[in-house]
Parts: sequence; structure tokens; C-alpha cells
Amino acid sequence: MKKFMDETFLLSSDTAMTLYNTYAKDLPIIDYHCHLSPKEIFENKTFQNITEAWLYGDHYKWRAMRANGIKEELITGGASDYDKFLAWSATIPMTIGNPLYNWTHLELQRFFDVYDILNEETAPRIWKEVNRKLTGGGFGARDLIRKSNVEVICTTDDPIDTLEYHAKIRDESDFDVKVLPSFRPDKGLEINLDGYLQWIDKLEEVSEIQISNYDDFLNALQSRIEYFHLNGCRVSDHALNTLMYEETTKKEASNIFTKALTGQKVSLDEEKKYKSYTLTFLGKQYAKFEWAMQFHIQALRNNNSKKYKELGPDTGFDSINDGQIAVPLSQLLDSLAREDALPKTILYSVNPKDNYVIGSLIGNFQGGEPGKIQFGTAWWFNDQKDGMLEQMKTLSNLGLFSRFIGMLTDSRSFLSYTRHEYFRRLVCELIGEWVENGEVPNDMKMLGGIVQGICYQNAKEYFDF
Repeated sequence: MKKFMDETFLLSSDTAMTLYNTYAKDLPIIDYHCHLSPKEIFENKTFQNITEAWLYGDHYKWRAMRANGIKEELITGGASDYDKFLAWSATIPMTIGNPLYNWTHLELQRFFDVYDILNEETAPRIWKEVNRKLTGGGFGARDLIRKSNVEVICTTDDPIDTLEYHAKIRDESDFDVKVLPSFRPDKGLEINLDGYLQWIDKLEEVSEIQISNYDDFLNALQSRIEYFHLNGCRVSDHALNTLMYEETTKKEASNIFTKALTGQKVSLDEEKKYKSYTLTFLGKQYAKFEWAMQFHIQALRNNNSKKYKELGPDTGFDSINDGQIAVPLSQLLDSLAREDALPKTILYSVNPKDNYVIGSLIGNFQGGEPGKIQFGTAWWFNDQKDGMLEQMKTLSNLGLFSRFIGMLTDSRSFLSYTRHEYFRRLVCELIGEWVENGEVPNDMKMLGGIVQGICYQNAKEYFDF
């Protein structure tokens, strides 16, 4: 029997352990998609206690606590941070089999040298020990980033953001981690959502372009892309909860935009055309600036309308959508490829049924550089042992696993960088299993190079930050 989460955690063979310890363990981290706050990084945000660092805003933990019958007062409500920590500690034993169990203990081990198992009995002792370290200095946001050996962070930013904190971080002489913006124009695509016209007003203000028609709108978006590029942005990101595509003309898209600008709702068919033309326009801009384009697909958000009204978005009431993506996704990528304007593209789906769809589809549009079109790492509900391994196996079965650009945190927590360790261990375990089974040669030079590529080097070359 192996010890709980010792140095062999997730590694079942000598080959896997050699690959991890020799080639993967000490590599820097390129976190090319996350939701960290650049303001908090600039200010080197400190935490008064582990609840603030761990439970504020973590909807993964909130979902588990609700499933365990914890009252909302102890999750997002007004209870004390200590009582919230105790509630989470009471929930932890119930999470065995869930990645939260391992992530929680990895974070305790790596950041705080705490190897006790968290439960109701150990909670008071762990609370004191971790808080003593948190408040004793050296555990601010920047400190945690440095401790994790992070080289690049890409935050998620609206086109109307000023990027002032990215600029301030760039001017800091004592912090050499690159903190770069990512361009996420979702609010400019959701033409039927409340707040769309207010967002257009803000885009008009920040771009200093009066938006009276669709050309003005596209020009304003282009100006923000140029501004983001000057501030280090090399990645865009789109949440495509429902994937849609329909061939259209600029004239049709322009008429639809004008209709929305007058406060009218547009039909579903019109929405498809507007999104299709606008996304294609944006894709061409990304290609022009040599950015990577990310599509996050198939999330079904804010399902509990009562809780959404009470708590807002990103509070733990999202799930997996089950729409059909193969045809519209292929059409969208093809519309760009036809004009030699398809940028580097990373495709993620939160629905594992899409694994083989994406794994096979990316092969239709490769060429020009290694791994130009990527099957992105297992995302959100798939961000666990089985989900990660299935994504990697699909990619290796249908494409080139060796060209995979690897892991990201997609997190709002400064403690989430242990997920890169979790991922790297699984990469080494999978390749080690192939070696042990005689499916690939025991060539450590070759395999070690592949491991280093997946865990770090491929992303470094792909994004060229």
C-alpha cells in the first residue's frame, strides 16, 4: 500500500517517477489562461487567513459544500471566516474521489509544508499553522507566484479594460514574471443579452470612436486589439456556450447590428449571422497580429435562476451543455482557412463527448507550424484525473500528443498552481505506462524531451511571449 500523496502520488512505475523527477518537476510554468486579478498581483495582495485565500470566489468548493448540506451562510454568506473554514474541513472527507481532495492537500503541502490530513479534528490546528505563515510575510500574491516558479501569466480581460495594472506590473523592477492580458470580447458578441448597448457605449468611450454603425463597431474592436497588442497581449479567448455559424454578408451583419443599436431584439437566425461575421472578422485580426485564438465551448451557465439573482454569475451553478458542435465549428474554422486567415487556435469543450470531435477536427486545419490547431487541455468539469487522461489519450490517438501545449489553471486562486504538478504527474504516468507495456521504447532522452515539451517548451514556442 502506498502512503497518502507521497512523492509517488499518481506515479505507478519507476519510469513514470524518473520522467517526472528528472524532466517535469522543476520546469517553469506558463499559465496562458487564468482569471487572476492583475490589480491584486500589482498590489501583492495579502491574505488575513486561509479562508480568504482558499474559499473566497472558489465555486468548485462551494458546489461541494452545498452537496454536503452546508448552509449558504457558511459558504457565501455572512458567517465568520473561521466557521467557513470549519465547514470546508467537515466537507473535505466527503470529497474523496473528487480532485478537490487531492488539490486541497497538495496546496497544504506545497505552500505551507502541512502534511496533516484535513478534517474536523485537525482543522483548528491547521487553521493556526497556515494562518501563522500567511500573515507572517512572504505569502502575498506575488510571493505565491514566485514560489510556484511561474514565468508567464495571461489574465482574462474585456476589450474595454484599461490594462493599467498590467502596465504598472511591467514597470516593476523587482518582479520579473510576465503578466499579460488576454482579449475576451464576449460581451460584444452577445447581441441579445441585457447590457449589450451599455457595453457598446463603454467601447465607444475607451476606443474614442463614435459607434453609429457596424463599421464603427469593427473599427473600435480593431483599435482595442491594437491597444492590447501594444500591452503584450498575444492570446484571445471566447466563451462559446452555444456554437453557431451561418454564412452571411457584411451588409446583413451591418443591418442586424443597426437593429440592435436601436434597442430591438434580433432573431436567432440574425444572431447566428451577426456572431458568425463578427467572429470571422476577429479571427482575421488575430491572424494578422499572430495571436492564438481560444474557444471555450459547451458551458451551460447560471442554471439556478433564483441563486443567480441572489449571488450573480460564477458562483457554482453552471454545468455541461450538450449541443452539437462539429458542423458549426468546422464551418467557422473553414471560413477563416479559405482566406488564409486562420490564426493559431486552441479548442476546449467542457463536454467529454466532444473529445473525438475536436481531436479529429483539428487535423483538418493543421499546417505551417507544429501543432497550430490545439485540442486544449481538459477543462472545468474534466479538470481531473480521468478527464485529463482521456483528453491526452484522445489527442495521442488522433494527432500528435508530443506537440500538446499542456496545462493552464483557469483559476481565480493564487494557490492553484499545484494543478500544474497534478497535470505533469499524469503526463509522466501515461507515458510511463506506455513504456512499461512495451508500446514505446525506453528512450529517456526522447521521452524526456517530449515531457518537457508538453509541460513547458511547446507553450513557450507556441505563444512566443
